[in-house]
Amino acid sequence: MVKVMRKMRTVTSIFVMLILALTLVKSITAQTPEEMKTFFSSEYAGISIQVNATRETVPGANITINLWINCTAVGVYLDYLNLSVYGYGHLEYESEKVTLNATCIMQKTSLIFNHTSEYNYPVPVPNNVWDLTHAELRLKYSIKSDPLDHNESFPITTVRNVLWEELEEKLEWLNQTYQKLNTTYWQLNSTFEQLNQTFWQMFQMNLTEESLARLNETYWSLKESSNELGNTRMAVGILAITTVFFVATTLYLVMRKPKESW
Repeated sequence: MVKVMRKMRTVTSIFVMLILALTLVKSITAQTPEEMKTFFSSEYAGISIQVNATRETVPGANITINLWINCTAVGVYLDYLNLSVYGYGHLEYESEKVTLNATCIMQKTSLIFNHTSEYNYPVPVPNNVWDLTHAELRLKYSIKSDPLDHNESFPITTVRNVLWEELEEKLEWLNQTYQKLNTTYWQLNSTFEQLNQTFWQMFQMNLTEESLARLNETYWSLKESSNELGNTRMAVGILAITTVFFVATTLYLVMRKPKESW
């Protein structure tokens, strides 16, 4: 019985250390596969444009931009076609608009009728940027000397808030672990009480000194295990409260309104 209780104490200690490691160390999240989506498509006089981009990504990865431009008239001269990508950088106490990329796609060129050009390039996402990103398209051209220009703004790739997702997963796991430890604690406490009653009943029956010594050793071993599990339960409760605090803080930072609007 004593050996069993010692093994139980060892397993419990390892379990608590694992909880601490998972709570305090940020795990490495796998990159999401690139799935492209059309976020913008428009037909103007003499020109049609389509912008595709990665549907979803994570901080520290890339947004892949894919742009198509097709000439649908004769005599089209392109002054410039620029595409900029913006996101929100989340700092310690506030969020701010961040330019992720600004690219001149084409400039000062005559377009060929019924010809389609395709452009692809990556846009790195900083580690402190997440949520919905936006793109701004600026186009200026002419058809047989008639000037035209268009400025468009539209949402594109969503950058997942990986930190928030990890905190949610850890909080759920910690809650389940706490419930299991709590159940184990009360089961052991019930066993301890039963053994305590049996001990004193046998004591009153005037057992031999050797038998009483064995029962006494078992009694105090179980009492020690009960106290340790009580401490473990308290530690897990503290960890749960700490995790909730981190989650609340992160939610506060994420939900803060940015200084600038799109």
